[in-house]
Amino acid sequence: MASAKVLHSCTILTHRIITNRLHILFHFTVTLLLLYYRISHFFNGNSLPALSWALITISEIIFTFIWCLTQAFRWRPLSRTVSIDEIPANMNLEGLDVFVCTADPRKEPTMEVMNTIISALALDYPPEKLAVYLSDDGGSYITLYALKEAFAFSKRWLPFCMKYRIKTRCPEAFFSLAKYEELSITDEFSAKKDELEMKYNLFKRNVEKICEDASNYVVFDRPAHAEIIHGDTYMDDNENDEESTKMPLLVYVSRERRPSKPHRFKAGALNALLRVSEKFSNGPYLLVLDCDMYCNDPTSARQAMCFHLDPQMSPSLAFVQFPQMFYNISKNDIYDNQARSAYRIKWQGMDGIRGPSLSGTSFYLKRKALYGSPNCEDKHPSEAQRTSGELMKFSSEEEIAILKEAKLLASCNYERNTKWGEEIGFSYESLLESTFTGYLLHCRGWTSVYLCPTRPCFLGCTTIDMKDALVQLVKWSSGLLQIGLSRFSPLSYGVSRMSILQSMCYGYFIYQPLYAIAFLIYGIIPQLCFLNGIPLYPKVLSPWFVVFSTVYLSAIGQQLHEVLSDGGTTLTWWNEQRIWVIKSVSGSCFGCLDVFMKWSGIEKTTFRLTNKAVDKDKLEKYEKGEFDFQGATMFMIPLSALAILNMACFIGGLGGIILRRNYEEMFGQIFLSLFIMALSYPMIQGLLKRSKKEKQ
Repeated sequence: MASAKVLHSCTILTHRIITNRLHILFHFTVTLLLLYYRISHFFNGNSLPALSWALITISEIIFTFIWCLTQAFRWRPLSRTVSIDEIPANMNLEGLDVFVCTADPRKEPTMEVMNTIISALALDYPPEKLAVYLSDDGGSYITLYALKEAFAFSKRWLPFCMKYRIKTRCPEAFFSLAKYEELSITDEFSAKKDELEMKYNLFKRNVEKICEDASNYVVFDRPAHAEIIHGDTYMDDNENDEESTKMPLLVYVSRERRPSKPHRFKAGALNALLRVSEKFSNGPYLLVLDCDMYCNDPTSARQAMCFHLDPQMSPSLAFVQFPQMFYNISKNDIYDNQARSAYRIKWQGMDGIRGPSLSGTSFYLKRKALYGSPNCEDKHPSEAQRTSGELMKFSSEEEIAILKEAKLLASCNYERNTKWGEEIGFSYESLLESTFTGYLLHCRGWTSVYLCPTRPCFLGCTTIDMKDALVQLVKWSSGLLQIGLSRFSPLSYGVSRMSILQSMCYGYFIYQPLYAIAFLIYGIIPQLCFLNGIPLYPKVLSPWFVVFSTVYLSAIGQQLHEVLSDGGTTLTWWNEQRIWVIKSVSGSCFGCLDVFMKWSGIEKTTFRLTNKAVDKDKLEKYEKGEFDFQGATMFMIPLSALAILNMACFIGGLGGIILRRNYEEMFGQIFLSLFIMALSYPMIQGLLKRSKKEKQ
C-alpha cells in the first residue's frame, strides 16, 4: 500500500542531547555561584562603589537570563531526512502557490527577482498544480516588463531543464557554473546551452537597459493592478521544439497604495496575494520566497510534500521550514552571514519541541493554517470552496471579471473592518511578519518541521557590508523587542499556549536585543573602574576567581565545541564571537533605542528595505575579509566610543597598577580590556584608515 511507504525519517541526536544537558547542569551551577558572589558582596557592603557593582551585576543577570532561554534549543535537537523516491507515482499532489514579493528595483535588482521567478516556474512539480505570483509593492513598470520578458525566456528554459534534468534551474547560477553538475555533455547539449545563454544575455541586457533609462522606479500613489502573464497551461510558441511542454500559471499583482492609507508592508503584500490567489488557483500549500532567494533544488516542493502529504504526520503540521542560505558568502564570513548557530543549532533544537519558527522565506505553508487553529473549521469562506489546487480555466469574459475582482481584493479599503492581519493571514502586529505569524501559529496549536538537506534548496544574496547588515539588524531588534514588551510576550501570552521550552525559544529571539544593554555596561563600567584602580573581580588566588574563570571558559568552550563539531574552525568561532559583540553594541543598541522612540511617540513605525544590490568595491573588501564601515557612521559612534574609552582607560589604569602593584586584584579587568581590544581591532583599523583619508 502507498501509505506504508516511509517518506521521511527523524533522528534524535542523542549524543548531542547528553552533552548539552550535562553542560547545562554544570554551567548553570557555576553561574549561580557567580551571581551569589555579586549579590552577597553587594548587600554585605564589601563592594564599593555600589553603583558600579550594581550595574555590572545587572549586566551579568541579563547574560544569565538570555543564556537560560538559549538552553531550550539544546534540550532535544533532532535532524530529518526525506525520501522523495518513495512518493507513489499515482499520488495526487496538491496545488502549490508560490509567493514572491519585491518593493524597489533600486535596492532589489530586477534581474535577481526574475531569476527567482524563473527558478520557481521550473520547480519539479506538476505545472497544472503550480502557480507563481509576484507582488510588486513598487508598482514599477520595470518589474512588469521584466516579468513578461522572464516568462518569454522561461518557455525555452523549462524544456531545456527538463530534457537534460538540470538541477540548478536559476539561469544566472547555471550559466555561472564552472562544471555543469553531473551532466553528460553532448554536442546537442552544448549547442542548446549556448543558444539559451545568448537569449538569456539578451533578456538581461534589455532589462538592465530599461532600469538604466528609468526616471521613476517606484509609484507611491497608485490603483491596484493585476495581470495574468500566463494563464494557459500549454505553451503555444511554435519556435520551440517542445510545443507540448506545460507551463505554470504566472500572475503579476501590484496592490493599491495611497499615502493616506495603511500600507502594512510585506505582511500586507502577502495577504493581498493570499486573497488574489484564491480566485485563480487556491493551492492548499504556499511557498513564500524573498525576491532574491532562488530555488536551487527543483525537488524542494516534493521534499516538503513528504511531510505535508504523509498520512502518518500530524494534521496539525502548518509548515516545513528550509534553511536560509546564501551563494555569495566569503571564505572568512566576517559578518556571520551564514547564521550557522541559527540554522545548524537553534532550528534543529526547535524541531525537537514542536518545530521552528517561520524565517521569512523558504517555507512551505499550509494555506488553511492562516485561517484558524488546527481543530477549528475554516474561518474564511473561500478557503472551503476549492481545495484541489487545479488551475482554473476562464473564458475571456470571465478573465476580465476575475481580474476586476482581484483588483478589489488588492485595494486599500478591502481589509477595513475585517479580521485580516489579526486572526486571518499574516499578522500586522509586527514588522517581522513571518516570525510573529509563526509564533502565533504555534500558539494556536500548529506544529512545524525543519529540513536541512545536503544540497541547499534555496540560495539568496546576503549583505556584504556593515551598513546593510546593521540596518537589517535594527529592524529585527526593534520588531522583536516590541513583541516582548507587548501583550504577546512569550513569557506570558506564549507560555500559556505552548510548552515552556518552546516559549523559551521564542523568548530568546525576542529578548536577544537586551544583549546591547549588558555589553554597553561591560564596555564602560569595568574600564572606568580600572582607570580609578577599583577592582570588580576577585583576586587571582581567590577561590571565587575560579568561579568567574570557569563561567567564561565554559561558555567559550561550549561555543567552540559547537563550531568545531559542525565542521567549522577556530577562525569561524572568532568571527562569530566578534560580530556578535559588534552587532549587539551597534545594531541591537539602535534597535532598543528605536523601540523607545516609538513607545514615546517620537518616531512612527517605518519599514527599512535591505539593499540587495551588489557593489563591486564592497564585494572585493568582503572577499578579502576586510570590514566595510562606509555609510555606517551612525552605527560607528557607540563602537568607536567604546574602543577609544577602553584604550584610554587601559593606558591610564596600567600606570596606576604598576605604582600600586595590585596585579592580582585587577587581573580580571586587564584581561577584559585586552579582549575588548582584540574585538575592537576592525573599528580601530577603520578609524585609522578614515583619518589617513582625511589627511590626504
